Amino acid sequence: INLYTKALKEGVYDTEEKKMEALDGIEKNSKQIENYVSEIVTASREDFLNLEATIGEFYLDDLMSKIKGMYSDKFSTLHTEFSVSEYENCLLKCDIDRLEEVLQNMLENAIKYGDGKYVRIDFDEEEDCQLISVTNSGCSLKEEELPHLFDSFYRGSNADKVEGSGLGLYIAKSLMRLMDGDVFAQVNGDEFQIVAVVRKC
Repeated sequence: INLYTKALKEGVYDTEEKKMEALDGIEKNSKQIENYVSEIVTASREDFLNLEATIGEFYLDDLMSKIKGMYSDKFSTLHTEFSVSEYENCLLKCDIDRLEEVLQNMLENAIKYGDGKYVRIDFDEEEDCQLISVTNSGCSLKEEELPHLFDSFYRGSNADKVEGSGLGLYIAKSLMRLMDGDVFAQVNGDEFQIVAVVRKC
């Protein structure tokens, strides 16, 4: 929401159509926040996020078209190099809306905790799964913290000056497991990478 607002203020969107797309994005993300807050307020246990997923079939390109459309302008506003590697347009077995949320969490994490130089999305295959990874430059996280990153309300040592709830990656992992997938993180030198493991049809 903040990035959309900043882009609108700076006149990044030069047509009425793009401005309306940005406003639609703000509205969509606001509704997601309202839903999360509502679930948290009514919580009484550790598994307070009553997450659901509707498993369907869709092509990887359907998902990536949404992500590229949503983030290309955002990264341009941040002056961060954003790249998406080539991929095979395979058929995935998942909830496309929920997987989109997971990738948004991964990308927002890269924006918050990277150094702003670059963020890239890569693809790989492993048996009957499609791997989608988000990598950012400027990793300051300690490797021993990796096992705790997906715990609810956990915030790493690199989060001191960054606002957040510690729920983003917890939600991402909960959603992926709900869809018979997974998500994990790793540190490669000064790069930080989060990988979503998605079932293929």
